[in-house]
Amino acid sequence: MQKISVLLFLVWICFLFYAGIALFTSGFLLTRLELTNHSSCQEPPGPGSLPWGSQREPRACWMDSRFSRLVLVLIDALRFDFVQPQRSNVPGETSVSLPFLGKLGSLQRILEIQPHHARLYQSKADPPTTTMQRLKALTTGSLPTFIDAGSNFASYAIVEDNLIKQLISAGRRVVFMGDDTWKDLFPGAFSQAFFFPSFNVRDLHTVDNGILEHLYPTMDSGGWDVLIAHFLGVDHCGHKHGPHHPEMAKKLSQMDQVIQGVVERLENDTLLVVIGDHGMTKNGDHGGDSELEISAALFLYSPTALFHRAPPEEPEVIPQVSLVPTLALLLGLPIPFGNIGEVIVELFAEVEDSQPHSSALAQASALHLNAQQVSRFLHTYSAATQDLQVTELRRLHNLFSKASADYQRLLQSPQGAEAALQTVITELQQFLRGVRALCIESWARFSLVRMAGGAALLAAACFLCLLVSQWATSPGFYLCPLLVLVAWGLAGVILCAGLLAITGLKLDPVVLGAMAAVGSLVPFLWKAWAGWGSKRPLVALLPIPGPVLLFLLIRFAALFSDSFVVAEARATRFLLGSFILLLVAQLHWEGKLLPPKLLTIPRLGFSTPTAPPRHNSMQALGLGVTLLLCIRLAEFFHRCPEETPVCHSSPWLSPLASTVGGRAKNLWYGACVGALVALLVVVRLWLRRYGNLKSPEPPVLFVRWGLPLMVLGTAAYWALASGADEAPPRLRALVAGASVVLPRAVAGLAASGLMLLLWRPVTVLVKATMGAPRTRTVLTPFSGPPTSQADLDYVVPQIYRHMQEEFRDRLERSKSQGPLTVAAYKLGSVYSAAMVTALTFLAFPLLLLHAERISLVFLLLFLQSFLLLHLLAAGIPITIPGPFTVPWQAVSAWALMATQTFYATGHQPVFPAIHWNAAFVGFPEGHGSSTWLPALLVGANTFASHLLFAGSRLPIAPALALPV
Repeated sequence: MQKISVLLFLVWICFLFYAGIALFTSGFLLTRLELTNHSSCQEPPGPGSLPWGSQREPRACWMDSRFSRLVLVLIDALRFDFVQPQRSNVPGETSVSLPFLGKLGSLQRILEIQPHHARLYQSKADPPTTTMQRLKALTTGSLPTFIDAGSNFASYAIVEDNLIKQLISAGRRVVFMGDDTWKDLFPGAFSQAFFFPSFNVRDLHTVDNGILEHLYPTMDSGGWDVLIAHFLGVDHCGHKHGPHHPEMAKKLSQMDQVIQGVVERLENDTLLVVIGDHGMTKNGDHGGDSELEISAALFLYSPTALFHRAPPEEPEVIPQVSLVPTLALLLGLPIPFGNIGEVIVELFAEVEDSQPHSSALAQASALHLNAQQVSRFLHTYSAATQDLQVTELRRLHNLFSKASADYQRLLQSPQGAEAALQTVITELQQFLRGVRALCIESWARFSLVRMAGGAALLAAACFLCLLVSQWATSPGFYLCPLLVLVAWGLAGVILCAGLLAITGLKLDPVVLGAMAAVGSLVPFLWKAWAGWGSKRPLVALLPIPGPVLLFLLIRFAALFSDSFVVAEARATRFLLGSFILLLVAQLHWEGKLLPPKLLTIPRLGFSTPTAPPRHNSMQALGLGVTLLLCIRLAEFFHRCPEETPVCHSSPWLSPLASTVGGRAKNLWYGACVGALVALLVVVRLWLRRYGNLKSPEPPVLFVRWGLPLMVLGTAAYWALASGADEAPPRLRALVAGASVVLPRAVAGLAASGLMLLLWRPVTVLVKATMGAPRTRTVLTPFSGPPTSQADLDYVVPQIYRHMQEEFRDRLERSKSQGPLTVAAYKLGSVYSAAMVTALTFLAFPLLLLHAERISLVFLLLFLQSFLLLHLLAAGIPITIPGPFTVPWQAVSAWALMATQTFYATGHQPVFPAIHWNAAFVGFPEGHGSSTWLPALLVGANTFASHLLFAGSRLPIAPALALPV
């Protein structure tokens, strides 16, 4: 019954945590309402919407179409500065030479030779700058929300009105080729499609080569009205090598040749749009809101004159969503219902008419259509939800009414009103920009009440775990009566929810779950405090030393400061180093590191230790200095946050495939393999020192032979991954096969080792000898989890007696030559050896998910763990009575080390820093329609340090209390 109670208690704790997380995220990861309304030619966006000068052609809609065909070349991650020309050497200025500069020279030549036919813009994308969200914005004209980034690799069909639906409704033939994300967003929408897998960011050429195979033949065939080509090589090159690698220059040069080929095949009625969906950081990543990530290029070209004036010296900056209403009106389509973009007005000027009044009136007509559509959306959306601010809505409505009235007056008397016309254009632009600003602010506004409630519920659950961990050691503590109160609390909340549902009130499942969690938590805490908490002071229930509590409070307070969050990596290293220095000083001050003959002298009121120390002062000082050195070495593997542009990330975080120079690559490969071998040697020497490699048990045999095989497989995989691009053509098939087999083999070996360890976790040497007198069992045989204080005091002896009885019975059944004596050697490391072995098995597959040079960080991780255990064990007497207790110093240091290693492995708590490459380790061809496996691999890569340190906390107690 006690086991069932414990299990139910753990389930309830999980429910509390999940309820708190759900409540917090419901206030943090907000979504917006997606309207399913659609625009149509038969329903103009407002009264009097027919633009000035419209001839109402048969295929015309809200506005006459200017182009009958469109070629959209989407170059993923085409950052704006990628299209800038290479600067010439000017005396007195430092020459700028970057691999990506000057490679798209065809765009510059067109701008110089045909200034009225082309224009270059700097397109500003709205975060999050992930591909799926950008595609939604480029087709709907709306804005994504923060939670949308989570579905970047699990895309769903777009339900909102969009350009693709409008094209299909108008009978246009839409041909697509490229990124298969479009297949999920627009299922069955294309008259012809050539999809290619997009998730493998290590593959630079498959998608681009597949597009080139069909691009020019499709253009020459003429069986299309809209042609969309989504190239991925530039984006994948950024993820794999970064923008400053020579491979980026090759990719951009290839895109330049593609643009030249497309331009040569364009007809007069065709518009060419070359656009990047987002940019990339200095490391080649994207997803956040830094300037390099949101800055993309937009290039427009037509064989006929498109602009009435020459381009400005500096390209104009426009929002990326402005492309949607612009293309819709240029192609004679209705603007999608949910668009909040603003048309690019210079595209609607009368090029052939030299009168500025006619051009301004045509631009005002396009803006008025755009404003009517946005006003209609704003009215519909505000009626369906309460997200938008009422005061700002009223102001924008008044602004639009005034601008619309002024426009209608100008239509009645169009001549001689140039100043009034510019005023109308300005008012319409203010309205459109105000709506976009309102939506950005409203859809990014957090629910502080829910966030605070979720954080409070999580804090209460953590506090409950801490109290129960203290109460569990008290005699007479039982969970059953408390769990009955939990059940009553849950029943009461469910009853209240039923009554609310009967009355017709809407129930939020997240809020209902939070109410159930609070309803079950309050009676539990009240009864527990009344029964046990009131008998003990609060200080005894929270046995946290003062210095440790101070460090925890500093760490907690730092999370509420922007500057500390940005510099969290450095702050963590500082706190960890300070914590180690304090620990060494405290051990010395308490006399635990002094020679035994000096321990008889009381020192400033500190109690004299009852057992001799394990280390002298010089040893402890050496441990502390070595720990600080490891922390300093791990600092070289750092990644700069996007908020610190002056910082330079460590080049050692990139894979060896990005290393330029064969000799440097070979030297680094040797260092990485050396780190693997050193890790293997350290673990085996530690196990051998404590006698855990002398047993013939299967886990021990696997450590002897399985671990070297894992090292060999990892080293071979790294060799193939770092030199796959240079492999001869006849060996590429073999290299591709080995790239699949080797990481899966290493993961399979690790899983086999863990299963063996779960089957036989005890790795001590047990021997039986004949002829010795059989001793009487002093302690009761081990018969399950400890249930009393005596069991807690003698856990290891109980295990020994259990083993002794088991082996005696087994041998006596087979032989009857007399009494037997069973001896178990190195039983003191029975817990530590099993946990160290398990962590080593787990470390190798996690290491494979990182770049090769991260192996040095993993080696430092294990060295820090061993050193910290020895340093903490120095302050615990060998003859300490009672059950195993984990000191708070160990828990705090372990948590700081986990965070430090998180940053040392190249991670940051932002979307651009996620290592998507991990999803393709062992699966270079992708995962098909599966999303859980790549999510598992990426999650294991992201939280590798926390997984290892969380698992390694289990042997802290026996490692500190037993010989280490």
